[in-house]
Amino acid sequence: MIVLGIDPGYAIVGCGVVEYKDNKFRMLEYGAILTKAHEPFNERLEKIYDEADTLIKKYRPDAVSMEKLFFNTNQKTAIDVAQARGVLILAAQKNGIPISEYTPLQVKQSVVGYGRAEKKQVQEMTRIMLNLEKIPKPDDAADALALAICHCHSEGSLLGALKMKG
Repeated sequence: MIVLGIDPGYAIVGCGVVEYKDNKFRMLEYGAILTKAHEPFNERLEKIYDEADTLIKKYRPDAVSMEKLFFNTNQKTAIDVAQARGVLILAAQKNGIPISEYTPLQVKQSVVGYGRAEKKQVQEMTRIMLNLEKIPKPDDAADALALAICHCHSEGSLLGALKMKG
């Protein structure tokens, strides 16, 4: 199974592609889609869509794993992130890739085994699980890889449960 993890944003969109096979993880690619603050917002959204679409076409993932949107105190930021999430969801949808969403608590629980884990703990466990020399940068890319791992664990346990019933 190949999963594209996405940590949504509009200045930085973290992306991480992970292969999960025989209970082993392999990192295929990670990085970020970057947009500039001085660019018109509609152009930033277009760049996010285009780069996500290119990544999806390159890897043809079995699923996209994305962080659920949560509202912080800045409503403008939340609305802008929601718009970026919309174009990311559209890129997956247009390519026929199913989308799963996870809360930060679910990701921490899945990667570290503890829902209140610190960000550094999640990053270090992601590094170890993917057999990487160092923690991926930017942080958004590390978060995206953790989202991909979370989906692999969730999907794997669901598949396992279905197989046991059959």
